[in-house]
Amino acid sequence: MTGVVGRATSGVLADVNINPNDNGLPGIAALRTIVGAVMTVGLILSVLALIVAAVVWAFGSHSANPHLATRGKTGVMIACGAAVITGAAVAFINFFWHVGQGI
Repeated sequence: MTGVVGRATSGVLADVNINPNDNGLPGIAALRTIVGAVMTVGLILSVLALIVAAVVWAFGSHSANPHLATRGKTGVMIACGAAVITGAAVAFINFFWHVGQGI
């Protein structure tokens, strides 16, 4: 019993090595398909939001309505940001995964 306590207090512990695997749970392939479909829907909605915001911006500019034009500009920026985040989600996750592995 003292040997176990002595090893634990001396700071020599076994390293934990856990990596994600593709066959750990049933339904991983279906989950990947669902996530891919959600990303596709997100990109389509971003394009739709960009079109609507551009129309609002144009309508506000041509009707001398600065409030509406500002709302349209904001909408264009938000739609572009949403498209960038949705499209780069996998790269962001992989980047931070590798950063976390290096700690």
